[in-house]
This record gives sequence, structure tokens and C-alpha cells, in this order.
Amino acid sequence: MGNLAIQLENLGKMYHIGHVKAPYRTLRETIIEACTAPARRMRQMFRGTAAGAADLRARFWALKDVSLEIKHGEVVGLIGRNGAGKSTLLKILSRITEPTTGIGCVYGRVGSLLEVGTGFHPELTGRENIFLNGAILGMQKSEIRRKFDQIVEFAEVEKFIDTPVKHYSSGMYLRLAFSVAAHLEPEILLVDEVLAVGDAGFQRKCMNRMQEVGQEGRTVIFVSHNMQAVTRLCDRAILLHEGKVYEDGPARQVVSNYLHSGLGLTCLREWPDINQAPGNEKVRLRAVRVKDEHGELASALDIRRPFYLEVEFDVLQSGTVVYPLLGFENEEGVTLFVTIERDPRWRRKPRPAGRYYSRVHIPGNFFAEGTILCGGALITESPYICHCHEKYLVAFQIVDAPDGSSARGDYGGNMPGVLRPMLDWQVEYLGEPQEAEAPAGQRVQ
Repeated sequence: MGNLAIQLENLGKMYHIGHVKAPYRTLRETIIEACTAPARRMRQMFRGTAAGAADLRARFWALKDVSLEIKHGEVVGLIGRNGAGKSTLLKILSRITEPTTGIGCVYGRVGSLLEVGTGFHPELTGRENIFLNGAILGMQKSEIRRKFDQIVEFAEVEKFIDTPVKHYSSGMYLRLAFSVAAHLEPEILLVDEVLAVGDAGFQRKCMNRMQEVGQEGRTVIFVSHNMQAVTRLCDRAILLHEGKVYEDGPARQVVSNYLHSGLGLTCLREWPDINQAPGNEKVRLRAVRVKDEHGELASALDIRRPFYLEVEFDVLQSGTVVYPLLGFENEEGVTLFVTIERDPRWRRKPRPAGRYYSRVHIPGNFFAEGTILCGGALITESPYICHCHEKYLVAFQIVDAPDGSSARGDYGGNMPGVLRPMLDWQVEYLGEPQEAEAPAGQRVQ
């Protein structure tokens, strides 16, 4: 198959859902069931309740008619909403589960990290599991020994390498599992979004390692909800939606289309029916919107440009003192800040019944690139009353400038931090460097 690493043709995976395991029956019950089944099925068919129809309703296609080709050396990101079929596809490629329909061909040695707990025997030590995984990949002991020190050093488990992995913390387990998958020279590396459970420092190490694997000419398939990581790591992205390939192309283009399509992040939450809207008999939250500087709804925002969030709410009881509150966090769950409306026209003042629009402006060059999640509430401060609270209302993507005009400048590496303001630096030229004067009492030779 030449340069192909993965080839899929009309691949599908179907699951039966909603079935309850039948209890054990006696021989007599089994015989009676067999004798009465034909008549019962006939009655069901005439009534339109045939068992076949129920079986169809109980089928769920996690993947349907997936056809694609991935070449050796490609670094490909799999993106899509939860339930789109990304993890199922990786499990098929890893030979953990079989497809229901179609053909899937993998040409090369596969290393995978799909979820914490897979691939290791809990009773074996870290050292034994490294050699076991290498043997499963078809490697010689000499090859594994050559990589052993690198694996242990990367995983930072030197002190516990001869301890059974069942005693490892989830973080230690994850570090060793990824290190084994990435260092035992697989020709194809499959990585699911398990990196989300690691700390920020470990995630950076993993990203760097996957980048190195890709640069070495090996194939990487990477599943993530972190669009920043996908665009930085991958040249190509495949968008899955409801088990089908929705788009396949350059990573930045596919990610951008995903963010603007409504399939990914939502920049708009509305409750047209007031009875379904969060709140109580006094106030109801009706909508939250993310808009760019031109007033257009936006899921992807230029890091350099200002934008604003709009909160729409109803006051149902005149005389209510209420303020909208918004809280922002990143994908790692770190709270960035909380802001509360402070319009002096309404501070500590009862509001008449009616609809209100409250806007908060966010300056450009403020957030760092990445995904920002926004939750909110409607509150009364004194006495404190939380009329409603929604942990996640909207989300948006901050996209850095590729031309060096943001705070990043021309630096292309990873920049830590949750905020990235463009600060004013002033530089003064002091002329040519001068020789230091010799201390008193010393003679310069």
C-alpha cells in the first residue's frame, strides 16, 4: 500500500443499547417460550409492535461509513463534540474493538494511550510492564533496554519503577503509560485526550514529545478538545460529527470551520421559553452572547481585538436589586477571574420589571490563546441571594496572530500563563559598552 499508514473503507461500529440481560430460565420455561414465540410474533406484527422494530430502535451507530487514508509521517488531529466517535475510532485502530462494517487496515507497529488503566498489568512492576509492552509491540529486549532509561526519566518514576503499578497514583500511572507509548518507537502513535488529567508541566512534555515523534517521520493520531493544541501539533485535522467524517483538511482551516459551525463551542445560549429559563419568580436569565467588536456573534476571536459578552435577563418583580455575574476559566478548570456588573445607574437600586441587556467589554491583548469557558449567575448582594447559577453558559476560542503583531511577537514556542497583555516596554540606548573603572588603589595593566 505504498506510503499509507492507515486506510479505512466504509468503516462502521454499531452498539446495542438499552438491553437488560435476561434472567436464567428453567428448561420448562425455555420450551414454552419456543412453542409460543411464533404466535406471539404474529400478533406483534399485526399490531405494529414487532420485535424487529424494537431491535432497530436499540441500535446506536458510533461510527458510520467512515472512509479515509492517512500517510506515514502525518500528524492528524481528530476533533468533534463528545459522542462524535473519536475514541471509538481509536479503539478500532488499536484493535481493542472490531468494526461492525467496513474494512480498516493499519500498516505499521501501533503504540496507543487511550485511557488511564489500559495496557498495563496491575500486578506487574513498572519495569516489567515496560518490557511487556515492548514485547507486545514486537520489539527485541535489546531495543527495550536501549530505551529504558529514557522512558523512566520522562515518566519521573525512578523511585517506584520496581513497585507494582497497582500502587501508583493516577498521575504516575499516566506518566509511565504515555512514556512507554511514545518512546518504544511505534510507527503509529494513537493518543486520546487522557492528557487532560495530567498537570500543566506534564502536558507540555507530552506535546513536545508528540511533536518530536511527528518530526521523526512517524504517524501520530491525536484526539483533543483543545483546539490550540491541535493547530500547533497537527498539519491535518479530521472533524467527526455523529459518527461520520464531516470535514477533512488543513488543521487551521478545519478548526476554524468547526468553531464557526455550531458543532463545537457555542457563543450563544438562549431560553425563548421563560418557564425553561434559569431563575425564579423574581428574575430569569434569557440569553448570553459572545460578540466581536462589530457586534457579530463569534466563537473564534482574534487575540488582538476587543470583544464583549452580552447578558439578557428579565426582572419579573419590580423593586428587585439584581446584578449579572460572569466567571471565566480555561480548559484546565483554572478560574481566571469573576466580574460583576457595576453600572452606577443600578448599583444598590431596585429595578423596575422589564428586560435588561448588560454588556461587559473585554480588551484586546488580554486573554492568552486557547479555549475560554464562561459561566454566570444572577445575584443580589445584600442580603446575598443567588437567583440562578449556570457553570457553563458559553465558550469561545482566542486565536493568536500569526504575523508577530501580538504579545507573542515572533516567538513560536509554548508561552505559559492564562493572560497575555501587550505591555508597554521602553528601551533606551546608552551607547557603546564601556570598560569598568579599576577600584581605587589598583593599577590597570
